[in-house]
Amino acid sequence: MAQNRTQQSVNQRLIVLEMLLTENIYSHVLVRDVLNKYNYLSQQEKAFVKRLYEGTLERQIELDYVIDLHSSVKTDKMKKPIRAIVRMGVYQILYMDAVPDAAACNEAVKLAQKKGFSSLRGFVNGMLRNIARNKGSIAYTSLSVKYSMPEWIVDLWTAQLGDEMTETVLAGLLREHPVTIRFREVPDSSVDASVRAVQETLAAQGGVMERHPYLSDAYRIAGTDDITRLPGYEDGAFVVQDVSSILAVHAAGIGDYVDRRGLRGGQSAVRVIDLCAAPGGKSVLAADVLGQCDVGCTVLARDISADKVRLMQENFDRCRVKCASAVAADAVQRDLDLVGTADIVIADVPCSGLGVIGKKRDIKYKVTPEAVRKITALQRQILAVAVSYLKPGGRLLFSTCTINQAENEQHFRWLRDEMGLRPVPLDRALPECVHTETTGEGYLQLLPGVHDTDGFFISVLEALER
Repeated sequence: MAQNRTQQSVNQRLIVLEMLLTENIYSHVLVRDVLNKYNYLSQQEKAFVKRLYEGTLERQIELDYVIDLHSSVKTDKMKKPIRAIVRMGVYQILYMDAVPDAAACNEAVKLAQKKGFSSLRGFVNGMLRNIARNKGSIAYTSLSVKYSMPEWIVDLWTAQLGDEMTETVLAGLLREHPVTIRFREVPDSSVDASVRAVQETLAAQGGVMERHPYLSDAYRIAGTDDITRLPGYEDGAFVVQDVSSILAVHAAGIGDYVDRRGLRGGQSAVRVIDLCAAPGGKSVLAADVLGQCDVGCTVLARDISADKVRLMQENFDRCRVKCASAVAADAVQRDLDLVGTADIVIADVPCSGLGVIGKKRDIKYKVTPEAVRKITALQRQILAVAVSYLKPGGRLLFSTCTINQAENEQHFRWLRDEMGLRPVPLDRALPECVHTETTGEGYLQLLPGVHDTDGFFISVLEALER
């Protein structure tokens, strides 16, 4: 009983405040760890914690703008706990209709007291109530403020995409981004049976699952915070994978490659090298596709992080992908034993991550123009190694989870013009709903707000036959 009383007394806003004050950990990792720690909270309570934390973080630029309009003390002069408390309060006032404005103000005052700032109760209360009274008349001065995006990123996209498309992308990043899972064929269960089992379990929990409009085996889920407890997870019946990542592997046209080279019917195994493979979703899908092609395969999944390699191998084992092995290796260092041996090379290279800001909300505050320049040089090094691994006629899948021509289209043109690779048209391999004027040229830039995916760049090129 004492344990239950302790659990019931947990202050959800205090949890969020401590999360906002936590440094040196990625936001999506922090959410996972905190929800696991407080696993005894109800689904509704967990959803409140997640929404308030992620929303306050995501809208930080806008919140600071609103606070500064109504405060005699600007946000950059506030103590960190007070700044976090008033940001939380303003987010609830502006974006959480289920929370009365008075409750948002009162709870903020209580948090200030709990953190030892009793002398600032009047300041916190007065400022938040002032914002609540005037929230309908707040005018936003720029796209940066309206969509809480650093100005340099807005400027970058405006120069590359134009004003209208940039605003579409900014709005798309702020929409809800449900988790997507891909169902697989596994022994003793059909895909249809696996889908029904997950749907029934989610429905019992108050959650939902719906098929993604682009792919028959991809489903979006909401209303659960622990996917590993869903039926079929331990048996590898499904994997967590965004549709953009699935589309990237489909774009490689592996079945077409197998047919063109006459590899069906017991021929030698197809070798896939996945250079920056973690968390391993593309490796698993490549192995699944090759299994459907009735051809043997070897999937070498490599990543520089030993911890990620261990987790990848656990996923391969869970999914019973026996042809895949995970190895710790630096993608920049050429492995001479692999030169000229790969039918398919997957190079989903490290990038600025600007396309997944909707899921990893702190990326936009951490990445800098200088960091982008450095990572662009790293990408070029990795791609040079990737090309060296290709067999004559082998295919390179080059992708990123960003929206930036310096990291995407410029590398594609370099691979085509300087490295001598031939672009592979993507229209046959991808669903018609994502075709653009560039898919016939061998590449595709997926954009939030335009496409129902993360922001993702996909391109496929092949080495010339000797």
